[in-house]
Amino acid sequence: MEDFFQLLKKLSEARGPSGFEDEVREVVVKEMEPYVDEVVVDRWGNVIGVKKGATNYKALVAAHIDEIGLVVDHIDKEGFLRFRPIGGWNEVTLVGQRVWVKARDGWIRGVVGSLPPHVTPSGKEREAPEIKDLFIDVGASSREEVEKMGIAVGSVAVLDREVARLQNDLVTGKAFDDRAGVAVMLYALRLLKETPATVYAVATVQEEVSLRGAQIAAERVNPHYAIALDTTIAADVPGVSERQHVTKVGKGPAIKVLDGGRGGLFIAHPKLRSHIVKIAEEVGIPYQLEVLYGGTTDAMAIAFRREGIPSAVISLPSRYVHSPVEVISLKDAVNAARLLAAVLERTTPADIESFLDKKIK
Repeated sequence: MEDFFQLLKKLSEARGPSGFEDEVREVVVKEMEPYVDEVVVDRWGNVIGVKKGATNYKALVAAHIDEIGLVVDHIDKEGFLRFRPIGGWNEVTLVGQRVWVKARDGWIRGVVGSLPPHVTPSGKEREAPEIKDLFIDVGASSREEVEKMGIAVGSVAVLDREVARLQNDLVTGKAFDDRAGVAVMLYALRLLKETPATVYAVATVQEEVSLRGAQIAAERVNPHYAIALDTTIAADVPGVSERQHVTKVGKGPAIKVLDGGRGGLFIAHPKLRSHIVKIAEEVGIPYQLEVLYGGTTDAMAIAFRREGIPSAVISLPSRYVHSPVEVISLKDAVNAARLLAAVLERTTPADIESFLDKKIK
């Protein structure tokens, strides 16, 4: 699992908030090129790797490369940066964090500051701060000094955090949502042998801001079936009932039944989902079934393009999603890659036809 760990580390520590994925895109292209026949970067920045199959059928695999971030919307005269969120943040996780701020000529370190308890108004010491009350301190003493650094309104920032090992096979870091899914996709490409369908492995952009890149990729590729890779909630921690765990870290990748919430549900294509379950059992890969109310994946954007694309999701259980200390199991991740490779290799033209339209006699 050491090779997977090193791949995950490269991806996680690269900086790439939604819409500004350039640095992590370079990592993906380098890691993908040896294992596919062609690599294309589309107009919005999706990386599309094509591995030719034995037939004219097409399978799309999607995992997003963007991470949640921050965008500067004001610079105080004293040189502090005010910001807005890019993607879904819990403000509590931001307080006291180191960040990287994108400047004109590179990245500059800063810290997210807030009032210390000593000078917080009485009665509000334990209240969670709002993002509007937080700021980034880059060590400047004035707005002019910040501007000389190459930081301006519209500059973006991400967390400054390295990947680290915990005990057993668990690891922690930032942006495992969804750099861990990207690592699974890239690792599966290494494992792939011959496939019936041509595989389009797509590292998508702007997932955290309404699944933008996947929409574009699905329209471009128009596959016969699709599998999204993403992290999912593993709330298997103290104070949470077993029913609310969703998944558990270390118990295998999850095969999604449905997800979503107030914006609507995504229900995985039943035949494709059952097909993935069948292959997991044939190959002997442990798996969990996932029902998640809250959050969705690129599959939601892919499934309802063109005439409708049979879509499913293989998820990676992750604790503390959208925080600086997300936790996953390397064993779960490698098994997810094994499962994906097995599905791509074992899905025959007859299987694919079973997912598609049927004529009524």
